Amino acid sequence: MNLPHLLFYGSPGTGKTSTILALAKELFGSELVKSRILELNASDERGISIIREKVKNFARIAIPNGSSEYPYPPYKIIILDEADSMTQDAQAALRRTMETYSRITRFCLICNYITRIIGPLASRCSKFQFKPLSFDSAKSKLEYIASCENVRYDEGVIEKLIELSNGDLRKAITFLQSATRLVNLDSDANQSLDKKVGSISLELITDISGTVPDHIIDNLLSICFSSKKTELLYDSIDQCVSEIISDGYSANQLLSQLHDSIVSNDLISNTQKNAMIQIMGETDMHIKNLYERSTSMILSCYINILRGDNTAISN
Repeated sequence: MNLPHLLFYGSPGTGKTSTILALAKELFGSELVKSRILELNASDERGISIIREKVKNFARIAIPNGSSEYPYPPYKIIILDEADSMTQDAQAALRRTMETYSRITRFCLICNYITRIIGPLASRCSKFQFKPLSFDSAKSKLEYIASCENVRYDEGVIEKLIELSNGDLRKAITFLQSATRLVNLDSDANQSLDKKVGSISLELITDISGTVPDHIIDNLLSICFSSKKTELLYDSIDQCVSEIISDGYSANQLLSQLHDSIVSNDLISNTQKNAMIQIMGETDMHIKNLYERSTSMILSCYINILRGDNTAISN
């Protein structure tokens, strides 16, 4: 099989690493797969020294011909996961290594953001984009896992997992695994109380995922569209946001859910939505960059802006 260098890119949890590992096992069989494959996580080992030493040493190793019973391909495969975190110098060194040893070594680069791969490196690879899994694919896989592991769950749990993971199957499986562990820990205590045990609930999935409850989002939106503009109301906004932060909810998660609620709200005009989304983008920038300010202050000020008070933030 004349395999080119490969570049897999796309969202996390969409099967990029699983695909190349499955391909490698198909090419080399269970006997040679360990000796013919070098798998590195470039986010942990991303310096130029790794390329010059570990990658180059493996790439230059000559390989014997395949047996007549199983004609193994005459090359090895080096898998670089999270390659978009590699330094520019490391990527440049990798390009030269790919050119030198392409006859006996193939490379598979895996990344989330293809724009972070330098052009000369990307141009030497066949590119494959991995899109988020479809609802049906994710549902069938989660149901299969739950069945194999004898996991009990309430109605709507699988659908909620898919919704919260946004096409990231790895995240959905992690949520399911965490929920199963918690349910199993509580089962012994609940059995003595004749309670239903071993079943994962929607509330548990929401808590594990760190999702802000819908009633909190609704409360924030009701404040944004309140007709009152008093100091007392501004204090209630700050208090509401401070309580959200103290409960441990992520500010980015809160903004994401506010964004989704605003976009899907038919009572808000398109003009208002456009203005609000621009403001929320600026809010996100401040959260990431203005470390000296508390998150609650930034969120409170921008919620005031959403209400129409453009003087809420100064300096």
